[in-house]
Amino acid sequence: MTLSEKNLIIDLKGPFEGQVLDCLFTEEQIQKRVSEIADEISSDLKKSPLPPIMIGVLNGSLFFMADLMRAMSIESEMDFIKISSYHHTSSTGTVRLVKDISAQITDRDVILVEDIVDTGLSINFLRKRMLSNSPNSLRVVTFLYKKEMSQLEKEPEYIGFVIPNRFVVGYGLDLDQKFRTLRDIYAFAPDKDIAKKRRGDHE
Repeated sequence: MTLSEKNLIIDLKGPFEGQVLDCLFTEEQIQKRVSEIADEISSDLKKSPLPPIMIGVLNGSLFFMADLMRAMSIESEMDFIKISSYHHTSSTGTVRLVKDISAQITDRDVILVEDIVDTGLSINFLRKRMLSNSPNSLRVVTFLYKKEMSQLEKEPEYIGFVIPNRFVVGYGLDLDQKFRTLRDIYAFAPDKDIAKKRRGDHE
């Protein structure tokens, strides 16, 4: 890949070679927003008798969750869950559990941490699964939210940025497991059809 004036040019062999991606959010903008969300969560849960349990949805939430926890002014515990809502290159419309949490969340304050919410299938599934374990409270934080695509039964309590329906990479988000480690977030052109290259871990 080549970075030039906050654009990303894909130089990997494949169907998107030569595509120019726009920078939606810089590292500075990302970290500023992460700090703001961390302050909100810390304020909301500062009187909790026990530290909240942060449950990251793998793989994309890893960087966001790490930055978020370090920016919070209260202690927190962590766990991870992994699901799949895609089969090969197309959406199945269903969600499959790949890795469950190990933490006991009954009577605990739980925060589900997502990198991006688009259709909302994953969050609808995870909310129901978490609530079946009778947590004291359940909140969802997502860094990116495609509101226009959402079929959520309940909106996330904390949202980093609302974005248009564009495919994005960077800061944990991937294209065929590439570009996760970019510190900025980049987007394909709105009219670029990349339905055949949807992320395979979950929505």
